[in-house]
Amino acid sequence: MKKSKSAKVQSQQQNGHVLPFKFAKLLDPEASWDKDQLGDVLHWIRQVLGLLCGLLWGAVPLIGAKWILVFLVLSSGIIYGYYAHILKIDEEEYGGHATLLQEGLFASFTLFLLAWILVYSLAHF
Repeated sequence: MKKSKSAKVQSQQQNGHVLPFKFAKLLDPEASWDKDQLGDVLHWIRQVLGLLCGLLWGAVPLIGAKWILVFLVLSSGIIYGYYAHILKIDEEEYGGHATLLQEGLFASFTLFLLAWILVYSLAHF
């Protein structure tokens, strides 16, 4: 017998907690997202991007304010492309462009600067 949708959801819950979603949902435009889930995904994408760019910028070595702007544009462009074109999210349901584009921005910027400065200082001094 096939489980109904509500039975499937109930079987995925343990002690009131929903089990982690599958990674296939990250690329599924038909998947449903609540505000917290989408915010978490956007936040962690930015954190990984901030760390990778910081490591790369420090190792190359890149210097100057223009590279900070490049990171901010790249990070925001990737986040926008992800939720608008891959997930096909309606921004108005989640608070508009500003809310989604700011999700995790300041934390990832801090991580980017920390990684960039540390790698640059350790590798080139």
